[in-house]
Amino acid sequence: MSSGRFGGLGFLAQVLKGRWFMLCASFFVMAGGGSVYIFGSYSEVIKSTQGYDQSTLNFLGFCKDLGGNLGAPIGLMGEITPPWLVLLIGSLLNFVGYFMIWLVVTGRIYKPHVWQVCLYIAIGASSQNFYNTGVITTCVKNFPESRGTILGLLKGYLGLSGAFLTQLYLAIYGNDSESLILLIAWLPAAIPIVFACVIRIMKVGTRQANEGKLITQFFFASIALAIFIMAMIIAQKQVAFSKAGYAGSVTVVCLLLIIPLFIVIRKEFLEWNIREKVAHARTPNEIVTEKPQIVEPEPKESPLPLNSSTCFANIFNKPERGEDHSILQALLSVDMMLVLVSSFAGYGTNVSIVDNLGQIGMSLGYTGNTVRSFVSLVSIWNYFGRVLAGFVSEILLEKYKVPRPLLLTFSHLLTCIGHLLIVFSVPGSVYFASVIIGFSFGIMWPMFYALVSELFGLKYFATLQNCVLMIIPLASYVLNVRVTGFFYDKEATKQLKKSGQEWVKGTELTCIGTECYKLSIIILACVSFFAAVTSLILAMRTKKFYRSDIYKKFTKDATTAETELTKSSIRKEERVVN
Repeated sequence: MSSGRFGGLGFLAQVLKGRWFMLCASFFVMAGGGSVYIFGSYSEVIKSTQGYDQSTLNFLGFCKDLGGNLGAPIGLMGEITPPWLVLLIGSLLNFVGYFMIWLVVTGRIYKPHVWQVCLYIAIGASSQNFYNTGVITTCVKNFPESRGTILGLLKGYLGLSGAFLTQLYLAIYGNDSESLILLIAWLPAAIPIVFACVIRIMKVGTRQANEGKLITQFFFASIALAIFIMAMIIAQKQVAFSKAGYAGSVTVVCLLLIIPLFIVIRKEFLEWNIREKVAHARTPNEIVTEKPQIVEPEPKESPLPLNSSTCFANIFNKPERGEDHSILQALLSVDMMLVLVSSFAGYGTNVSIVDNLGQIGMSLGYTGNTVRSFVSLVSIWNYFGRVLAGFVSEILLEKYKVPRPLLLTFSHLLTCIGHLLIVFSVPGSVYFASVIIGFSFGIMWPMFYALVSELFGLKYFATLQNCVLMIIPLASYVLNVRVTGFFYDKEATKQLKKSGQEWVKGTELTCIGTECYKLSIIILACVSFFAAVTSLILAMRTKKFYRSDIYKKFTKDATTAETELTKSSIRKEERVVN
């Protein structure tokens, strides 16, 4: 009995300390961390309770994007602090920011100034930087040779989280947008607290033979989750669900969400059985004596340049693509400039639609439930774009040496089609546009992360990937606030004047009809096309690099580690005394 008890504890320890449970925990953190993607579901209640016009609401969306992407300082923090600390800080900020928004819209505190609401939502959204830094950087360093597929899965779960959170709030609170804000205050904050201790950077060079098989199993598990949620969205559109019906559907969603955990347990159990059989195969008179191994600590590099000499001496003497660049070497390279331009145009055009889906739907005569369906569709197809981009780009790279930036080109062109579907509104076009824009938006994210890690190395990846994200608030301000919000308010004011009324500041400003967004979305489509051209130029520049073996360094590290492990096992066997 004692042996079984200790054996059970040993197995549990093996599971909790393993890379695969760490990856599974990362999925859970990301699945709850996408509160910034459902702004369109609760933006209308902020607008109506606070009496904002569309430009003010879009400025609030800009502050959300500013908080959610001003991540360079957090990236620098990630270079010198453990992932668990980064995740816990993000958890705290998530709760504080969104809980304050909930107090505002429910009238539990005095009506704040606009700048205060902007500050609250920026604080809440900033948690995503901490989750990205703590989870994505860790997983890319733990699975360097599978980074495309791992990034696709992680960003896929993050993209799917909007639909997951929506289903959960319908089951817990019912159809109440104010309660949705409360949900995104406490749930995304609670999950990292549970799993922060197991998300950590492990030794590189531990790639296993069945790694690809396990990642594929995770992929199909996530596909099953996405398909079920999409089926529920369609069903809820056709049939009025009771509270019990929502509870039943969300129970299935939660079960599908934890399938990766069962995959991990099964994998670790098989390995445990093999080790147990090897241990019992020893003859009774075998006594193993081992001397304690002394592991000399490796000399620690300073994570960041410490003086001006290391910072500036080699800025223009850049290493080859794929080698570790310093932060300034990467930021001042032409490749990074192209990535930033593509990020600006690609994100700005997509987020302008996603953040305004509520108002776009209302202006075209759709109800609140239908508008939430649009947001959920964007979230689900955002997920499909992310996971498929990761897997497809990896296959195209391994088999045909296709440069990853070509998928960005495809994504931007697809976005153009989605924008035009909204402009030339026909019955059902917004549904198709939600699917297309969600899918193309999803493709971008794993590609940006993969490009930064592949072109500029992993040494300063935590900082560099956050530097790319810092362009996003600027894109949101220019394209969402100054373009989309401006033309919406201009048309709404024109409609009021035609009806013989004047708009009074502090009251809601509403626009009805296709003209509300027509001109702004045509501008966004042109910007998307420009982004496609930029990504194509990057693909041509990096074509030679992607034809080479870009993972050669990590394959060599894995081989060295495997050789050392074999030598260590031989030495242990030599110490066996019969």
